[in-house]
Amino acid sequence: MRAVFISDAHIKSRKDKGYNYLLRFFDSIGGDTDYLFVVGDFFDFWFCDEDTIYPDFRPMVDKLLELNEGGVKVTLFEGNHDFFLADYFERHNIKVFPEDATLTLDGKRIFVSHGDMASESNWSYLLLRSVLRSRAFYNFQRIVPAPLMWKISWIASKMSRRHFSRPTEVIAEGMRVFSEKKFDDGYDAVILGHCHQPLLEEHMSNGEMKTFATLGDWISRFTYLVCDEGEFSLLSYR
Repeated sequence: MRAVFISDAHIKSRKDKGYNYLLRFFDSIGGDTDYLFVVGDFFDFWFCDEDTIYPDFRPMVDKLLELNEGGVKVTLFEGNHDFFLADYFERHNIKVFPEDATLTLDGKRIFVSHGDMASESNWSYLLLRSVLRSRAFYNFQRIVPAPLMWKISWIASKMSRRHFSRPTEVIAEGMRVFSEKKFDDGYDAVILGHCHQPLLEEHMSNGEMKTFATLGDWISRFTYLVCDEGEFSLLSYR
């Protein structure tokens, strides 16, 4: 069994280097990959009115559907930039997890999440997140014309980076602490996105070796995690 994990592509424009790298990467994994887990912030924003998809996203969406239909089981996790994904993708037989999930791969119990909830100390972000994920905001974005929501999303994305982001090292250290708690809960591995820093570490917990991984990004690092027959590898696509 071979599973691939990626996160934080923050797709915005077909002109971005990471966009074309991803399309080529997806073409390369189709033959020998059983699962593709996209662990949040794949899109820099996502608001889709019925089938009205932001034009630059269409080729990437079609590629995900093509992979899923071709035998690679695609699963999406929502991040702090892309949510309300289920309305579209679950109609196309792609499972969406709004928060976290417990996976069992090759006998390993794995906790997977985008990771933006790993730290409970960033109160300003948590407040913003609760508003954006609320039923009231969901209903609001359903009645606003899609082109207007896309413009609002561009502005909100820039504001989020400017006012709510933290240094990657600080985020990663908080995720380390978070993973240790999950190891105590019986997980064999914890896989997170969000911090944009690629890490693959082994930790001893209760006499057993555990795996902690953060996935990096597809903006400058182009990293991905592979679980192949129960063994983890962190790789970079160039």
